[in-house]
Amino acid sequence: CLSKEFSSASSTTTVGTVTSRVTRNGDAVMEKDLLNHEDLAGDRGMIDDIFDETYREKEGPKPPMRYVWRNIILMSLLHLGGIFGLTLIPSAKIQTLAWAILCFLVSALGITAGSHRLWSHRSYKATLPLRIFLTIANSMAFQNDIYEWVRDHRVHHKFSETDADPHNAMRGFFFSHIGWLLVRKHPDVIEKGQKLDLSDIKADKVVMFQRRYYKPSVVLLCFTLPTVVPWYFWDESIVISFFIPAILRYTIGLNATWLVNSAAHMFGNRPYDQHINPRENPLVSLGALGEGFHNYHHTFPYDYSTSEFGWRFNITTAFIDLMCLLGLASDRKKVSKEVILARKMRTGDGSHKSG
Repeated sequence: CLSKEFSSASSTTTVGTVTSRVTRNGDAVMEKDLLNHEDLAGDRGMIDDIFDETYREKEGPKPPMRYVWRNIILMSLLHLGGIFGLTLIPSAKIQTLAWAILCFLVSALGITAGSHRLWSHRSYKATLPLRIFLTIANSMAFQNDIYEWVRDHRVHHKFSETDADPHNAMRGFFFSHIGWLLVRKHPDVIEKGQKLDLSDIKADKVVMFQRRYYKPSVVLLCFTLPTVVPWYFWDESIVISFFIPAILRYTIGLNATWLVNSAAHMFGNRPYDQHINPRENPLVSLGALGEGFHNYHHTFPYDYSTSEFGWRFNITTAFIDLMCLLGLASDRKKVSKEVILARKMRTGDGSHKSG
């Protein structure tokens, strides 16, 4: 199972493939060959997750904020249920707690390895059995169907920290964490989302099958299955079965993902590109199975590992590597150490020197 490594050593003259930059350190002159983003993205057949430098926010007053009261009420009830679930942990059987952790890991992989790294960024390829598993796991996560998740995430990358970013972190921690789900989308988010090329997602029959039957799949996989298993197999209380493996696990899963949008855009260092907002946040990586290396990810969105450090704080990378070993995944995209170092030297904040 081979991974495709993007290396500046592969070419030094091809226009549009490698950009030569010269940096001066005293009298020394050092030439760095840096890969062109669009060329690397083109290798995957897409550029819609590469930041669009041409976008300009519209002048004039911002549109009024319109609350979505249904979401406000449901999210409030969900978090109250999650708090109640916390109080039930001392009364739960050890098998139930283990089952809740397993459900969390599976559902998280449906987002991280599935809708994020596979479908949003095409950073590796997956066979039909793996795509089916990741789709099932994604429905267990209940964070919108894959098609909608991919559309919003590509818009987020292409127009990061602008009005066209669904969870624009420039609007504050609360907005980028959960607030964006409690109000109507900015018109630019809708407009730009409609213009994205999502033909690859539409062509995936597994994804479109999930979209067609998303609501019943969520009822079955996010709430019913996690509840029934401990109640049926080891006679756990139905209340504990519902509020820990289903409600509490779902609440924690949502917040772990949201922290990537909020905390990982505000707290941490920027060793790869100090000119963008996303940061390196190891604590977020722990909770989100490796998605907290966010300065790296927004600099190199086509890297299947979202990090240069392999399995460190990165369960998702270990999972994809295992799938590759089993023959269920292939063609992992990886950025070479030379290109990473050149980018650190050119645009990083210098923090890599002390890391």
